[in-house]
Amino acid sequence: MDTTKRYPFLDLALANAPYMDELKAAACEVIERGRYLHSTQTELLEQEIAATCEARHCVSVSNGLDALRLILRAYKELGILNDGDEVIVPANTYVASVLAISDNGLVPVLCDPREDTMNLDSNLLESLITPRTRAIMPVHLYGTPCWDETLMRVAREHDLRIIEDNAQAIGALSDVAGMNGTCVTGGLGDAAGISFYPTKNLGALGDGGAVVTNDDTLAATVRALANYGSDRRYHNIYQGYNCRLDEIQAAMLRVKLRHLDQENATRAAVARAYADHIDNPRVKAPVIFDGMKQTWHQFVVRVEDRDAFRAYLEANGVGTDIHYATPAHRQPCYQGLEHVALPMTERLADEVVSLPIAHPITPGDAIAIAGIINRF
Repeated sequence: MDTTKRYPFLDLALANAPYMDELKAAACEVIERGRYLHSTQTELLEQEIAATCEARHCVSVSNGLDALRLILRAYKELGILNDGDEVIVPANTYVASVLAISDNGLVPVLCDPREDTMNLDSNLLESLITPRTRAIMPVHLYGTPCWDETLMRVAREHDLRIIEDNAQAIGALSDVAGMNGTCVTGGLGDAAGISFYPTKNLGALGDGGAVVTNDDTLAATVRALANYGSDRRYHNIYQGYNCRLDEIQAAMLRVKLRHLDQENATRAAVARAYADHIDNPRVKAPVIFDGMKQTWHQFVVRVEDRDAFRAYLEANGVGTDIHYATPAHRQPCYQGLEHVALPMTERLADEVVSLPIAHPITPGDAIAIAGIINRF
């Protein structure tokens, strides 16, 4: 009989179990009220997300990809971006960041990451800027804020918009204040896209996303574009989309938003336990940075012999995943980008392994998993 304790990488039923009674009550309230779009839960969620990101506006939308797509499309409608303009984006992000750019007739310019943060290397930005560069899309990968003085300086000097991909870092704090004085991710740049995919720290029970900004005109444009391009009923000023968030998902998110600080704090404790107890020279743990708050959407180690490492952990009851094994420039849909030299992206893609960190994983579990890792 196999008595090995199991540490699943992610079980969403277990992850949502602590909130189950609240979630059921919130769903029943929406069902009984009979308003399933454009109603109270969505309005309140938008106010609460804006407050969380210390921004003036939040527009709830259908998913994280649509959030980024709508920001870029709105900038095109406002004449700030045009077909063929370039947007600098980290090469080791999830493909959605890049899809949002190319889907708008814009050109993604891939930037290699720093090794320590695994985030976009702002010291490489100047070398990537051309007369067509109009924006930078930093991604707060794995929940570590991607923000520094160099990024802001380059954006100011070249009149570039900064569009945060905040899919993995809601509730994170940078150690450098952003353009509007806040240190909260989502409020650092000109606009931000958020994902509420079920696996996120703040995850819906379906799909969802949001656009956050301090720009009144941008927010109004995004809101119209997300609702068939209409600024009022049956009056379409843009050829828009149907990218709305429904009331039940808004209600689910409002429940879980009340617990976000605790969720992020628990993940931070698990991350600290991993970092303090992993002591295997073959396994490189991520850096816990002083002066910033990381949300630890993923705890990503690096191992050269990844396949053997994952098989060993699986045999010892530890589930793992890879974020991300195939970067955008290796994807079939982006043939033509593969000629770009991206050595750190290539290295990370071959080495990264995500360890379990979501509920019900505890710091004690992390210590036990670290012990298994140290015997690899």
